[in-house]
Amino acid sequence: MPLFPIFINLEGRRVLIVGGGHVALRKAERLSPYGADIFAVAPEFIPGFAGIPGVTLLERRFEPGDIDGAALVIAATDDPELNAAVSELCRWENVPVNVVDDIEKCSFVFPSLVRRGELSVGISTGGASPSAAQYIRRGVEQLVPEGFEDILGFLAAHRAAVKAALPPERRAGAYAGLFEHCMELGRALSEEEFEEYIGGAL
Repeated sequence: MPLFPIFINLEGRRVLIVGGGHVALRKAERLSPYGADIFAVAPEFIPGFAGIPGVTLLERRFEPGDIDGAALVIAATDDPELNAAVSELCRWENVPVNVVDDIEKCSFVFPSLVRRGELSVGISTGGASPSAAQYIRRGVEQLVPEGFEDILGFLAAHRAAVKAALPPERRAGAYAGLFEHCMELGRALSEEEFEEYIGGAL
Protein backbone atom coordinates (compact mmCIF):
# COMPACT_ATOMS: atom_id res chain seq x y z
CA MET A 1 0.00 0.00 0.00
CA PRO A 2 1.41 3.44 -0.89
CA LEU A 3 2.11 5.70 2.09
CA PHE A 4 0.85 9.28 2.26
CA PRO A 5 3.79 11.70 2.62
CA ILE A 6 3.52 14.25 5.41
CA PHE A 7 6.02 16.81 6.70
CA ILE A 8 6.02 17.87 10.35
CA ASN A 9 7.83 20.54 12.33
CA LEU A 10 10.12 18.86 14.88
CA GLU A 11 11.78 22.06 16.12
CA GLY A 12 12.00 21.82 19.91
CA ARG A 13 9.84 18.69 20.08
CA ARG A 14 10.76 15.52 21.95
CA VAL A 15 11.82 12.54 19.86
CA LEU A 16 12.69 9.25 21.53
CA ILE A 17 15.09 6.69 20.09
CA VAL A 18 15.18 3.33 21.82
CA GLY A 19 18.56 1.78 21.09
CA GLY A 20 22.23 2.65 21.19
CA GLY A 21 23.73 0.83 18.21
CA HIS A 22 24.57 1.71 14.62
CA VAL A 23 20.97 1.77 13.35
CA ALA A 24 19.85 4.01 16.21
CA LEU A 25 22.84 6.26 15.52
CA ARG A 26 21.83 6.67 11.86
CA LYS A 27 18.30 7.64 12.91
CA ALA A 28 19.67 10.23 15.34
CA GLU A 29 21.96 11.66 12.65
CA ARG A 30 19.06 12.03 10.23
CA LEU A 31 16.81 13.70 12.81
CA SER A 32 19.36 16.06 14.33
CA PRO A 33 19.33 18.72 11.55
CA TYR A 34 15.58 19.20 12.04
CA GLY A 35 15.89 20.76 15.49
CA ALA A 36 14.26 18.02 17.56
CA ASP A 37 15.09 17.43 21.22
CA ILE A 38 16.32 13.88 20.81
CA PHE A 39 16.45 11.47 23.73
CA ALA A 40 18.14 8.12 23.18
CA VAL A 41 17.72 5.38 25.77
CA ALA A 42 19.86 2.23 25.94
CA PRO A 43 22.04 0.40 28.48
CA GLU A 44 25.06 1.45 26.40
CA PHE A 45 25.84 3.54 23.32
CA ILE A 46 28.41 3.26 20.56
CA PRO A 47 30.87 6.20 20.53
CA GLY A 48 29.29 8.07 17.60
CA PHE A 49 26.37 9.30 19.69
CA ALA A 50 28.56 11.70 21.64
CA GLY A 51 29.17 13.85 18.57
CA ILE A 52 25.54 14.48 17.61
CA PRO A 53 24.21 17.88 18.69
CA GLY A 54 20.91 17.99 20.52
CA VAL A 55 20.92 14.37 21.71
CA THR A 56 20.44 13.47 25.37
CA LEU A 57 21.69 9.99 26.26
CA LEU A 58 19.84 7.98 28.90
CA GLU A 59 22.12 5.07 29.81
CA ARG A 60 19.59 2.62 31.15
CA ARG A 61 16.89 0.26 29.99
CA PHE A 62 13.77 1.58 28.28
CA GLU A 63 10.87 2.46 30.58
CA PRO A 64 7.25 2.93 29.41
CA GLY A 65 7.21 6.52 30.71
CA ASP A 66 9.97 7.42 28.26
CA ILE A 67 7.41 7.92 25.50
CA ASP A 68 5.50 10.57 27.47
CA GLY A 69 5.37 13.80 25.48
CA ALA A 70 7.17 12.33 22.47
CA ALA A 71 6.24 13.55 19.01
CA LEU A 72 7.91 10.48 17.47
CA VAL A 73 9.42 7.25 18.77
CA ILE A 74 11.94 5.06 16.98
CA ALA A 75 12.53 1.50 18.18
CA ALA A 76 15.98 0.57 16.92
CA THR A 77 17.30 -2.15 19.20
CA ASP A 78 18.57 -5.60 18.25
CA ASP A 79 15.86 -7.13 20.47
CA PRO A 80 12.71 -7.85 18.39
CA GLU A 81 10.61 -8.41 21.51
CA LEU A 82 11.56 -5.03 22.95
CA ASN A 83 10.93 -3.31 19.63
CA ALA A 84 7.51 -4.95 19.45
CA ALA A 85 6.70 -3.89 23.01
CA VAL A 86 7.67 -0.27 22.24
CA SER A 87 5.49 -0.37 19.12
CA GLU A 88 2.48 -1.73 21.01
CA LEU A 89 2.85 0.85 23.77
CA CYS A 90 3.12 3.72 21.28
CA ARG A 91 0.10 2.56 19.32
CA TRP A 92 -1.89 2.32 22.55
CA GLU A 93 -0.86 5.88 23.46
CA ASN A 94 -1.33 7.18 19.87
CA VAL A 95 2.33 8.14 19.52
CA PRO A 96 3.79 7.73 16.00
CA VAL A 97 6.36 4.92 16.04
CA ASN A 98 8.93 3.54 13.64
CA VAL A 99 10.31 0.04 14.21
CA VAL A 100 13.44 -0.61 12.17
CA ASP A 101 13.24 -3.49 9.70
CA ASP A 102 9.62 -4.30 10.63
CA ILE A 103 7.17 -2.24 8.61
CA GLU A 104 4.18 -4.11 10.05
CA LYS A 105 4.92 -2.61 13.47
CA CYS A 106 5.43 0.93 12.15
CA SER A 107 2.86 3.70 12.11
CA PHE A 108 5.29 5.80 10.03
CA VAL A 109 8.40 5.05 8.02
CA PHE A 110 11.60 6.98 7.45
CA PRO A 111 11.81 8.14 3.85
CA SER A 112 14.97 8.28 1.84
CA LEU A 113 15.89 11.96 2.24
CA VAL A 114 17.37 14.71 0.12
CA ARG A 115 18.08 17.88 2.13
CA ARG A 116 19.28 21.21 0.78
CA GLY A 117 18.73 23.96 3.34
CA GLU A 118 14.97 24.49 3.59
CA LEU A 119 14.34 21.90 0.88
CA SER A 120 13.44 18.42 2.09
CA VAL A 121 12.47 15.70 -0.36
CA GLY A 122 11.21 12.42 1.09
CA ILE A 123 11.04 9.23 -1.00
CA SER A 124 9.27 6.03 0.00
CA THR A 125 8.45 2.78 -1.76
CA GLY A 126 6.17 1.63 1.05
CA GLY A 127 8.82 -0.84 2.16
CA ALA A 128 8.87 -2.58 -1.23
CA SER A 129 12.49 -1.76 -2.03
CA PRO A 130 14.87 0.47 -0.06
CA SER A 131 17.29 0.10 -2.99
CA ALA A 132 14.72 1.62 -5.34
CA ALA A 133 14.20 4.54 -2.96
CA GLN A 134 17.97 5.12 -2.85
CA TYR A 135 18.09 5.03 -6.66
CA ILE A 136 15.42 7.76 -6.90
CA ARG A 137 17.18 9.77 -4.16
CA ARG A 138 20.41 9.82 -6.16
CA GLY A 139 18.48 11.04 -9.19
CA VAL A 140 16.85 13.83 -7.21
CA GLU A 141 20.23 14.89 -5.79
CA GLN A 142 21.54 15.31 -9.32
CA LEU A 143 18.53 17.45 -10.28
CA VAL A 144 19.00 19.94 -7.44
CA PRO A 145 21.53 22.55 -8.64
CA GLU A 146 24.48 23.76 -6.60
CA GLY A 147 23.55 26.68 -4.37
CA PHE A 148 19.83 25.88 -4.39
CA GLU A 149 19.68 26.27 -0.60
CA ASP A 150 20.97 29.85 -0.95
CA ILE A 151 18.20 30.64 -3.42
CA LEU A 152 15.59 29.23 -1.04
CA GLY A 153 17.03 31.26 1.82
CA PHE A 154 16.89 34.42 -0.30
CA LEU A 155 13.27 33.76 -1.32
CA ALA A 156 12.22 33.13 2.28
CA ALA A 157 13.95 36.31 3.47
CA HIS A 158 12.26 38.45 0.80
CA ARG A 159 8.78 36.97 0.84
CA ALA A 160 7.47 39.64 3.22
CA ALA A 161 8.92 42.41 1.03
CA VAL A 162 7.09 41.09 -2.02
CA LYS A 163 3.88 40.85 0.00
CA ALA A 164 4.24 44.43 1.20
CA ALA A 165 5.02 45.81 -2.25
CA LEU A 166 2.33 44.12 -4.33
CA PRO A 167 -1.45 43.61 -4.14
CA PRO A 168 -2.67 40.04 -3.44
CA GLU A 169 -3.64 39.27 -7.02
CA ARG A 170 -0.10 39.92 -8.27
CA ARG A 171 1.92 38.19 -5.58
CA ALA A 172 1.79 34.62 -6.89
CA GLY A 173 3.13 35.68 -10.26
CA ALA A 174 5.83 37.81 -8.63
CA TYR A 175 6.96 34.94 -6.37
CA ALA A 176 7.14 32.59 -9.37
CA GLY A 177 9.00 35.13 -11.48
CA LEU A 178 11.49 35.82 -8.71
CA PHE A 179 12.26 32.13 -8.38
CA GLU A 180 12.66 31.75 -12.14
CA HIS A 181 14.99 34.76 -12.25
CA CYS A 182 17.17 33.22 -9.54
CA MET A 183 17.28 29.91 -11.37
CA GLU A 184 18.27 31.62 -14.62
CA LEU A 185 21.15 33.32 -12.83
CA GLY A 186 21.99 30.20 -10.87
CA ARG A 187 22.16 32.16 -7.62
CA ALA A 188 20.29 34.42 -5.23
CA LEU A 189 19.75 38.01 -6.29
CA SER A 190 21.68 40.88 -4.76
CA GLU A 191 19.64 43.51 -2.91
CA GLU A 192 20.07 45.88 -5.85
CA GLU A 193 18.80 43.22 -8.26
CA PHE A 194 15.86 42.48 -6.00
CA GLU A 195 14.87 46.15 -5.81
CA GLU A 196 15.09 46.36 -9.58
CA TYR A 197 12.90 43.29 -9.94
CA ILE A 198 10.26 44.62 -7.56
CA GLY A 199 10.35 48.00 -9.30
CA GLY A 200 9.59 46.25 -12.59
CA ALA A 201 6.74 44.28 -11.03
CA LEU A 202 4.97 47.40 -9.66
